[in-house]
Amino acid sequence: MGLRPPPAAIIEQLLANYSDPDRFYHTVKHLEECFLYLDRTRHLATYPAEVELALWFHDAIYDTHGKDSEERSASWVANVLWESGAAPEIVTRVRDLVLATKHDAEPVGADACLLVDIDLSILGAPRERFDEYEAQVSQEYHWVPEVQFRDGRQKILRALLARGNIYSTELFRSWLEANAKANLKRSLTYLA
Repeated sequence: MGLRPPPAAIIEQLLANYSDPDRFYHTVKHLEECFLYLDRTRHLATYPAEVELALWFHDAIYDTHGKDSEERSASWVANVLWESGAAPEIVTRVRDLVLATKHDAEPVGADACLLVDIDLSILGAPRERFDEYEAQVSQEYHWVPEVQFRDGRQKILRALLARGNIYSTELFRSWLEANAKANLKRSLTYLA
């Protein structure tokens, strides 16, 4: 059986999660920005409906106090797919797409590359939007002591810069790579 849209109740729960008052960046606005990029790049996807579903769920669970948000989000989408009667290979692909947004390894496969590039598109945003994003991420981790937050954030940003390219697809590289590198370097200077 193919991929069906999630039931309305699941969409409502997803929107409620993305609207949680403890979220400042990982919100409905982030989803909207991601979907705008998907609309422009859907043609790059092998399984566009799966990439779209993975986008809905990639930050469905976002807990700054834990380290398993992506795993929990991936488990949730897998359960939704199983309950809808999706084929096992679809469940696996969508679950793996959500897990690719952990950003702990370079993505593999056209759909994972596209999804991760969309998720990281904020890095190449115009300066004002990028600075807003950085402030929003800081707000999400308000409970972390400032020195610890700065050290952790620097580590993440340095790891992104250490990649050969931040973006995996040629299209995102042409659109955002130079700006993303400039934004990350500026942020690292500020955090230091």
